[in-house]
Amino acid sequence: MVRQVLRRLFQLLLTAWGIITLLFLLTRTLPDDQQLLSRFTDTTTGTTASGEQVRQAQQARLQRLGLAEPVFYASRATVPIDDEQLLISRWHWNGTHNQYHHWLRDVVHGNLGRSYRTGEPVAGLLGSALLITLPLSGLAALFIVVFSLLLGLLLASRPHTGWVAMGLYTLDSMPLFVVALLLLLLLANPDFLTLFPTYGLGLDNEAATSLPLILTAPAYAVLPVASLVLTGLAEPTLQLAAALRHELQFFYILTARAKGLSSGRVLRRHAFRNALLPILTLYTELLPNLLAGSVVVELIFALPGLGRLLADAAAARDYPVLVGGVAMVVLTRQFSLLLADWLYQLADPRIRTTG
Repeated sequence: MVRQVLRRLFQLLLTAWGIITLLFLLTRTLPDDQQLLSRFTDTTTGTTASGEQVRQAQQARLQRLGLAEPVFYASRATVPIDDEQLLISRWHWNGTHNQYHHWLRDVVHGNLGRSYRTGEPVAGLLGSALLITLPLSGLAALFIVVFSLLLGLLLASRPHTGWVAMGLYTLDSMPLFVVALLLLLLLANPDFLTLFPTYGLGLDNEAATSLPLILTAPAYAVLPVASLVLTGLAEPTLQLAAALRHELQFFYILTARAKGLSSGRVLRRHAFRNALLPILTLYTELLPNLLAGSVVVELIFALPGLGRLLADAAAARDYPVLVGGVAMVVLTRQFSLLLADWLYQLADPRIRTTG
């Protein structure tokens, strides 16, 4: 059991490392360095600086950002041949003096680099953003699990609840940003109902990023959490209801009823455990999916969380922040798959992973 978990963990970490490495190489090779520096070059040289002074300032900034060295261990370089004016492009081995090697070494030591825009450590920016995003996503995931279990049992036990399923199908067909905007228009609109605040946290930035969202401004978390719950509730609920109806057709259910057990007890004690197996993957993927959905919710409700941080970093080409945030989402998804494997074996000991 332990060996299987360790092997699976190694496979998932290897997959995550490959994805993050690919993302790092794409962010370092797609943009032009000079175009990137035009956004982040220091302005200390003034508008009257000569071209040489600007070039020297850009080169110094390039050194501080760690962009002066080659991107990877090997790269193509243009070299002259036979003391002539002819040039040829050849592969060149750079050794450990490259951007990827230095970045990977720093990541192993817990250093994710510094933001191009502000110069702050990426780990600190991500930590402050997670104080907003994790309570938001965690609370939404908890509500989705509880409500989906209750509604799934309700839909499976009562045949005349088609209107509930119809409402869930309607919510499932609506994009997240549409649901969030509808909640804003209906429940935070002076022209309709002003039950909840609209944007932000009602606090300054320092207070908002020093404590979790639920502690600082619980009223501001209601609509974002409701948006995530409403758009994520349909799939696990309908899947669970369908799985329960399928289990109720087997002979062991008929045997349990013949012993005098009530329909509710048969459903909860016998059919539920077998029906839950196909739904475990949906539940374990809730947190990474909600982290991805937080980009939309935090932009609409102006919350300074991970989603808004990644959106701002992508718009400004702040690649260290972007790579660090996406790496966190990738690792979360990989560990959710590991958790799903463990829960499968816990729910049904007959399940064994194969090589």
